[in-house]
Amino acid sequence: MAPFGKIYTYPQNFRATRALVVAAINGLEVTEAENFTMGVTNRSPEFLAKFPHGKVPAFEGADGFTLSEGAAIAIYLARSGPKAAQLLGSDPKTSALIDQWVFFAETELVSNVMTAFATTIFKIIPFEEAKFNQVAANTERAVKRLELHLQGGKKFLVGDSVTLADVLVAGPLFAGTTFFIDAEMRKDAPNVVAYLQGLAALPEFKPLGPLSLCETRTKP
Repeated sequence: MAPFGKIYTYPQNFRATRALVVAAINGLEVTEAENFTMGVTNRSPEFLAKFPHGKVPAFEGADGFTLSEGAAIAIYLARSGPKAAQLLGSDPKTSALIDQWVFFAETELVSNVMTAFATTIFKIIPFEEAKFNQVAANTERAVKRLELHLQGGKKFLVGDSVTLADVLVAGPLFAGTTFFIDAEMRKDAPNVVAYLQGLAALPEFKPLGPLSLCETRTKP
């Protein structure tokens, strides 16, 4: 397999590992760039010449094509291999349903989980109880929405096979369940837990790491 490209990122960044899952499903060889240091590499003139905003993850193709924004990278990789129709949908309605969950992942899950990360793990956002509780409430509401959709033991969000929707939703959930989406939030979401366990068993989802279900929420 010829190298398709590489991703610049810091360790365990689910916005990057989601793209690696898509690449694995689509049979593309994509690796993490070596010797990347957050706050150093992405501020260097060489990096900024390719990615002017300095954000990660950032993708550089073997052909020199460059792209930033995690969801955009995942979509590009989904379009670039033999399973594009499976990942993105083969008809307008299926594609629209996949898009619906892709946007749901970014607006309802990524934004809240990353805020919780920044407050509790990275500690780069000052703790404000009211705001943190709102983030928790937003996340719980999103989990309940998924639980409703997954009733009946659905294995995938759209159709009978894994799509981009599953990958982009799984990323923040795999990360969130390690420290934030605790047993209390999960108690009324057995279908969501079973759904994540099913995805975790797929070899292509290995870049997301093991599914770890925390009992109690990490406090700021």
